[in-house]
Amino acid sequence: MTDRTVHLPVAAQPSVETLVDLSRRAEALGYERAWLPETWGRDGVATLTSIAHGTEEIGIGPSILNVYSRSPALMGQTAATLQEVSDGRLRMGIGPSGPAVIEGWHGVDFDRPLRRTREYVDILRTVLAGEELDYSGDVFNLAGFRLRSEPPEPSPPVDVAAMGPKAVELSGRFADGWHATVFTPDGMRDRLDDLHRGADLGDRDPDDVRVTLSLTCCALADGERARELGAQHSSFYIGGMGTYYRDSLARQGREEVAHEVASAWASGDRERANELVDEELLDDLAAVGTPEEARERFRKFADIDGVDAIAVGFPRGASVDETRETLEALAP
Repeated sequence: MTDRTVHLPVAAQPSVETLVDLSRRAEALGYERAWLPETWGRDGVATLTSIAHGTEEIGIGPSILNVYSRSPALMGQTAATLQEVSDGRLRMGIGPSGPAVIEGWHGVDFDRPLRRTREYVDILRTVLAGEELDYSGDVFNLAGFRLRSEPPEPSPPVDVAAMGPKAVELSGRFADGWHATVFTPDGMRDRLDDLHRGADLGDRDPDDVRVTLSLTCCALADGERARELGAQHSSFYIGGMGTYYRDSLARQGREEVAHEVASAWASGDRERANELVDEELLDDLAAVGTPEEARERFRKFADIDGVDAIAVGFPRGASVDETRETLEALAP
């Protein structure tokens, strides 16, 4: 049975306490974990600390912290501390993010994302094991220190977010889990083949790599409103977030519409971009509609062989009340 987690809203919320309240509600409803995205809003680490203190049982984790704005050793310190404050409930999610955020917001060159992610995983594991850091890589050369505090017990798993075939293959070779987002069911199955190939190359059992699909969901009594929010969210990611998601969708056989959405966004025609996310494409990227419709569409993704968990995400335009309504409608 596919586990159900929650991907807290990516859009800015009224307060940190709003995110803590949503996590408490998810805990009460039986969700396994609360994932928190870090984009250009609130700091993910401080917010996750508040969530850890405000909840008792639900797992926590960033999905994701990027591998450019924090050094790998600092990220290891972060993981150790979050594991401590959450009493062992952390699962770490890292990844390269994309050039739009890394270069436009952090002012860092988006260079060698795959190699950089690989080295972060290696360094994180060394730091979290409490071992002396003596690392010689292509990007980082580190030596002479070990974690000053006691290493966390147990050491938290380290998951990687990836989209392209090679990146997903590498996740299968070295990460504890793979985070997927903005995938059609067929696109997801193709990338699972890449994951399994990577596991084979790493002499690993693919079942040991936990697969989490973050899925945009909106389940409202007003089903048309839910679908409008879903289309707006999808068009933003395809057209407004640089080339990263557009290219991924093109690899999934939707090249023409991906470029049309991007073109509409570039010309400032948001209404046209939203319209281009037609009924078929929307249902291949999201579970939206009335509660009954959303649950039916959700099952299409949950039934994909090889997906271990679905993270219920929310459209960026959804209100707090609409987020809560969806959280309850799709509860385990």
